[in-house]
Amino acid sequence: MDIDTVGYRAETPLDEDELREAGRGMRESVPRSAHAEYSPSPGRDPLGILATQHEARLQWLVDLRVQRMGTDAFSFYRGTAAIQSADLATGPTTGAEVVVCGDAHLSNFGMFRSPENAMVFDINDFDEATVGPWEWDLKRLLCSVVVAGRSLGAPEQELVGIAEEAAASYRDWLARTLKSTLRERYFRPTSVNERRRRLQPDTVRMIQEVAVASGKRTSQRVVRRALEDDGAGGMRFVDRPPVLQRAEPEIRALADAAFHRYRETVPPNVALLLSQYRLLDVARRVVGVGSVGTRCFILALRGPAEETLILQLKEAGASVVEQFGGVTPLPGYLDPALFPEQQGYRVVACQRILQAVSDPFLGFLKEGGFTFYLRLFRNRNASFEIPAMNGAQFRDYARICAVVLARAHARSPKAAFVSGYLGSGDSFPRAVARWSSAYADQAEEDYAAFVEAARDGRFTVAA
Repeated sequence: MDIDTVGYRAETPLDEDELREAGRGMRESVPRSAHAEYSPSPGRDPLGILATQHEARLQWLVDLRVQRMGTDAFSFYRGTAAIQSADLATGPTTGAEVVVCGDAHLSNFGMFRSPENAMVFDINDFDEATVGPWEWDLKRLLCSVVVAGRSLGAPEQELVGIAEEAAASYRDWLARTLKSTLRERYFRPTSVNERRRRLQPDTVRMIQEVAVASGKRTSQRVVRRALEDDGAGGMRFVDRPPVLQRAEPEIRALADAAFHRYRETVPPNVALLLSQYRLLDVARRVVGVGSVGTRCFILALRGPAEETLILQLKEAGASVVEQFGGVTPLPGYLDPALFPEQQGYRVVACQRILQAVSDPFLGFLKEGGFTFYLRLFRNRNASFEIPAMNGAQFRDYARICAVVLARAHARSPKAAFVSGYLGSGDSFPRAVARWSSAYADQAEEDYAAFVEAARDGRFTVAA
């Protein structure tokens, strides 16, 4: 089977045995050992890529983005999905594309509550998600292991070993997941309890602590801390610049109309629920590291029993996998009438594909020439503090993230091709772990150049 002829809209289901055989055959054209080497391309311009991104951001927040990325090498790495996509575009790939996260570093995994109130661990950022090379997701994850691990003071040999173990976990769990039925791959959530018996006691304790902390991250807590009585029977956001600022009156008026259009993009039961809410107030909110400067708002809604619901509305630009990695946008199973013009739809559709269980409030809209997606804000979600991890916890965490990534990729039709290519040996894990160490060196060099540029005034830093 020619892998180039296998599309996402095949009229007949793909034969997984044939795909595995095609994957094994790809080893002749792209040896697994080829993934070990990293060579920077001529004319490489990482700071130029960041400057290009800044042009499309809210200019009054660019300084804050520079400040947050300048905190340390891993914070910088978190904001460099575009740079890495450009670099990965010059490296070896098998040509097998799956629905990818596009920014699968360690901090883009976390815990949240499912609609059934189960604690789930999964990917939690999909701004760059699209159809792209599976290798790019895995390499971004494994390199983040090395970059973050260096900040913990771990020896390089140990970090390469952890990256290799994580790559092997991806390989094994991809093969294991493909043995289950297609429906099981799609609808079986990755529960926290399912993973505990394979983890070190310290890791189990860390998960329990994060789960407890997540219980405090609710809309009700936002109401108590970020809203105040407006004196007219309603509520309004409290200004806490630059992180939280009430939106201008014209933005609030647009948000009211946009809220009605957004309801057309959610399931009927959620649309009916939302029809019983009215908009109270809107505020601009600064989020993350790499996302700083994008247009992001939170909406406070009031229900019939005076209950308050908080939604986040965030700008969705083109995926860096396409924009800087040069990957041709492929609609796949996405609606070609909406993709790629409606980038919010891309984010929502890919999140629903990649996650075992997704936020039922996911929706999208277009307003003023910009595309957005919406989700529930503070759904008892919580992230893991990597700097606070010990060695055993860090090793387990890296492996869990790789397992979750494998499960997400297993939903795509070409996953069996990937599994056939990887096989069961250690050739690929060893190679990609070496690459991760080499690219971590590159990332640290880029970070040093970035800090120097900020010091010289080429990038200004928030006071």
